[in-house]
Parts: sequence; C-alpha cells; structure tokens
Amino acid sequence: MTPVSHLQIVDLPKTATVEIPLPLLGAFANIENSFVDLCIGTGRQVLGAMMEQDREELCGPRWKRDPDRTAGRAGTTKSEVTLGGRRIPIRRPRVRSKDDHEIELPSFIFAANRDPLDRHALTSVACGISTRKYARSLEPLPEDLAEPSTSKSAVSRRYVAMTTKQMTTWLTTPLGERHFPIVMIDGIILGDHTVLIALGIDTEGKKQVLGLREGDTENSRVAKALLRDLIDRDLNQERARLFVIDGAKALSSAVRKVFGPLGVVHRCHWRKRRNILGHLPGRLHESVKAVLNEAWSLSDADVAKRRLERLASSLEADHPGAAASVREGLDETLTLQRLGIGGTLFKKLRSTNGIENLNSGIVTYSRNVKRWQGGSMVVRWVSAAIVEAEKKFRRVQGWRDIEKLVTALNDLEAKEEAAAQRVA
Repeated sequence: MTPVSHLQIVDLPKTATVEIPLPLLGAFANIENSFVDLCIGTGRQVLGAMMEQDREELCGPRWKRDPDRTAGRAGTTKSEVTLGGRRIPIRRPRVRSKDDHEIELPSFIFAANRDPLDRHALTSVACGISTRKYARSLEPLPEDLAEPSTSKSAVSRRYVAMTTKQMTTWLTTPLGERHFPIVMIDGIILGDHTVLIALGIDTEGKKQVLGLREGDTENSRVAKALLRDLIDRDLNQERARLFVIDGAKALSSAVRKVFGPLGVVHRCHWRKRRNILGHLPGRLHESVKAVLNEAWSLSDADVAKRRLERLASSLEADHPGAAASVREGLDETLTLQRLGIGGTLFKKLRSTNGIENLNSGIVTYSRNVKRWQGGSMVVRWVSAAIVEAEKKFRRVQGWRDIEKLVTALNDLEAKEEAAAQRVA
C-alpha cells in the first residue's frame, strides 16, 4: 500500500539578487546625501534586475538555444523613469519580436508612468511651491545623474496639461439627481478677469462647487450663462431653490430671468450693510449698524421691513443716497425670515461668507501667479484651486434645519403650479 503524502509542491516566486557596490556604501561618510544616494543607486539596480527578469521571461535564458522562442534580446537604450517628482535616466533592456516589433517590458512601463510626476507637480503648486523653485524642493540627486523634467517650463507644461484635463472633466460632469436647495453665487477678481462661482448646498448640508463662468464683470449676461450651464448639467429648473447672492443687481436679475418665481433670492446682509454705510459719515455708522442688525435679527419679516423703511425715511433728508440704498432690494434682505429660517442656519445663510472663504482659498492657491495670461489660464487655476478646496469642505452648521427650508420651497412650488393651472 502506497503511503499518502500530505505534502504539496509549491512554486516559489522568482527572486533577483542585487549587489550594492562598496563605493556606494562608503557614501555614508557624506551624511547629507548618503541615504538618498543609496536609495537611488539601489533602486536603479532593483529596477534593472526586474527588467532583465521580464526580458528572460520573453526571450528565455541567455545563451540557451530555443527554436520556439518568439522574441530576442536587442541590447539596451537610454530611457527615463519617474522617481520623487523627477525623471531618472536609466539603461533599458530592449526586446524585439520575430517580426521585428518592439516589445515593452511590464516593469519599465510601471516605472516610466508619468502620472505620479504630474500629480507631484500639481501637489507642489497646491502647497505654494512656484514652478521656478520646484527643483529646489526635491531631494538632491547624486552628482553623476542628470536632472531632467524639473525646469520651470517643464513643470509649467505638466501643470497646464494636468489642470486642463481636470478642468474639462469637472466642468462637464453632470450634477446627477442630487438636490441642491441652496445655491450661493459670488465673484472673484483675478487680474482683469472676474470669475462667477456657484456653490451648492444639498439637503444634508454638504457643499459642492457646481460651476463657474469667466467674464469681465458680474454682469447679467455672464450670470445667465452660468445658470444655464448648470441647467444643462441637470440642475432641475422646475425645483424651487434659494439663491444667496452678494447683492449685485445683475445676479438677482439673472436668477429671476432663468428660474422665474422659483428662484428665491436672498441678499447678503454684510454686503448690503457695507453699501449703506458707504453713503454715510463715520459718526453715523454705529447707530445705523445697530438698527440694521436689529431689523435683520427679527423673525417677523413684516416688522423688520417696517423698521428698515423707518430707517430709510430718517436718512432721506440729509443722506438720500443711504436711504435709496436701504430701500434698494429691501425685500430680498428679508427672504430667510419669510421662509421661516432661524437659528444657526439663518446665521450661515444670511451672508455669502461661505463662498467668500472659498474665494480666499483661491487667492491663496494662486498667490505665485504674477501675470494672468488670458481667461483660459484664470479658469484653469480657479478650477484647480476649487478641486483642492473641496477636500476640506465641511457640512454647513445648522444643516438639520434645511428640511424646514425645503418644505417652504415645496410650498412655493405648489403655489406656482396651482397659479399656472388657473391661468391655463
């Protein structure tokens, strides 16, 4: 009877031996560069061994005849691989098929991938490193190695290509079925260009930049183009939503023309207050600010409106400009009270501070740009800054009260639908 063996034959993985030369080990005498030199030198040897192993699998063992061989060795050639934000020169083994076509080695394809290089450039710029100082931000190479792909122009080309691809993807992706009952719109000025940005807040208080549009000013044409682009990307035009704007008449007009009565506009209290105080002497600022803050803190919109109208009347004789500023868009400063919004959510939506913080981050991100060369460059940089800023977005405080806002907006939809049916 043959004994049963429980042992199984296991195929051990192939291994490659790498020798570290004594001169390289002796480099530890130079404390500053020793470890980097060792890592790079050893890494190149490891990669060389991996590529030679790939070539052996394709061509068979060296000096061994094989009539069934489908490819042969073809010497070596100069190549580059990606390492630590730069390209490192190496000698790459070559393989040619029987019909004289180049066969790429899997290990070389992996090591030569430029995606990590592009991402490193993008991350460096996001961290405030200028393209001129990019090379200085990297660990120094051994003296015998050239340093390609680290010049200002090379880094700029990679950054432009990476941000262009990123921008195209971001600005063309549909918004999907996610509902954004709140949209904040504000502009940022970079050089001679103004970029309008729309920031959406969903029913769970999560923020997402919905889109942007570049123009000379915050005019109605640019604003309408931005809103129509959002509609083309699936922002439902038949849903009522709250638009929080900085106070520009062009923005308010654009919202009403594109969304009609379903576009509920609220004007930023702080921008309105600043505009009013701009018409007044300094001695009146504190007293007028107190009246404005008291009126806007009232939960009853009708009472607040009467307070503001009395303020305008008291300023009419001596400061007609301030009085006109109080009356202009007065109802739009009381939108949140009419919708029944209070508490923490009211504090977060009464101004455009949420999107202004984003704008501040964009300015910080692009602080190394000395000259804006056209609108395309502006849009690329703003898009890249937004993608970086969205990683740090947090829920809006008081987001649980958004359900109350959605209920009020749904009631508005029902009223408009009933009115349309009566007309029909």
